[in-house]
Amino acid sequence: MLIDTLLSIAAAAGLLTALYWGAVACHAVRTWWSIPTLRAGLKTDAGFQPPRVCVIVPAHNEEACIGTVAASLLGQDYPADRLSMVFVLDRCSDGTRAALDAALGGAAGGGGGRAAIIEIDHCPEGWAGKVHALWRAVSDSPAAREADVLLFLDADTMMESSCIRAAAGLMRSRGLGMLSVLSTLTNDQWFERVVQPAAGMELVRMFPLRRTNWPTQQRPFANGQFIMIDRAAYLGFGGHEAVRQYVLEDVELARAADRAGVRLGVVLADGLLHCRMYGTWADFRRGWTRIFTESANRKVSRLVRIAWRKRLVSTLLPLAGAMGLLAGAAALATGQRSEPALWALRFGAAGTLVYVSTLVLCMKLGRTPLRSAAVFPIGAWMVSDILLGCARSLRAGKPIEWAGRVYSREAR
Repeated sequence: MLIDTLLSIAAAAGLLTALYWGAVACHAVRTWWSIPTLRAGLKTDAGFQPPRVCVIVPAHNEEACIGTVAASLLGQDYPADRLSMVFVLDRCSDGTRAALDAALGGAAGGGGGRAAIIEIDHCPEGWAGKVHALWRAVSDSPAAREADVLLFLDADTMMESSCIRAAAGLMRSRGLGMLSVLSTLTNDQWFERVVQPAAGMELVRMFPLRRTNWPTQQRPFANGQFIMIDRAAYLGFGGHEAVRQYVLEDVELARAADRAGVRLGVVLADGLLHCRMYGTWADFRRGWTRIFTESANRKVSRLVRIAWRKRLVSTLLPLAGAMGLLAGAAALATGQRSEPALWALRFGAAGTLVYVSTLVLCMKLGRTPLRSAAVFPIGAWMVSDILLGCARSLRAGKPIEWAGRVYSREAR
């Protein structure tokens, strides 16, 4: 009978959902147990001499948020005499400079004399804009040249007062040459609640935290929102000059550091670092198009494969399993007791329970509101649409515009 066939298919979908998302849950728990969050750095030995840290903040038309990151830097409880900051204003055409001056309490040299401002009016050919700005700060700033540790911090971030102290402590306690932090993301906009969790989980699947933290056989990864790195190690492999042409410079910087033997670490911020990645849905799509395209090494087939896997395991199978649960329950309630109905009920219930429980676990680990789990299938479908859009753009040779520059991309 057709109904029994459909129930059997739904039962299989529920079983596959339980198996897949059960594996995801196991991986999330193992990651949580084996990798500390940034807060662990607050528990390290406070007796060591804190390194001299130079924070470098690149900004391209960041009038809306530059004051927030400046204020959070000035509010750090890190020793003031061992913390300096350099703001690199890269071809800004808005009120970024005025907003920054107001936040620092004056022009360059404000912020208690710890802050410097560098303004750039052009980007040379062969360089990505942000990469050039960061390299200019490292090369031109006396504070950067005197620092033990460099911290590359995006302008759209905000730190709790103990953030830098925690990062320096964790970097030292784990013997790392480079530490990157996955920020706690804001969730005010609809796409931050619906699509962002699915996008973030896909990125973590592409770069599993346990593998990015292995001393050997790593999958190098870094989040450009927050990268703390030993200055000598950074200069040893050429720093940002070595990745000058890359749009996704953070991952390429991690790969360059890994090739040079620098030990890497990536941890969750656990609320010590916050970030609003994008202010509009259009910016969100454009930004994640850049991230996914480069993370997949511009391989069209890989992007298509990831997109359809995302649709299958995050939307289609869970929904089919849930429908099997409902259909099986309805069949039994009406006295139509059959083996397909029983298996659809059992496996549908198992799949739905494991799927929802795993999503709740992942939301809690990322400090994402639990209500986002309810719309995760929709968000996953929309992420797969972004991934397929990446593939189409690559096939068509469509360039990408980012931070005031246009970059041509070739499919691989």
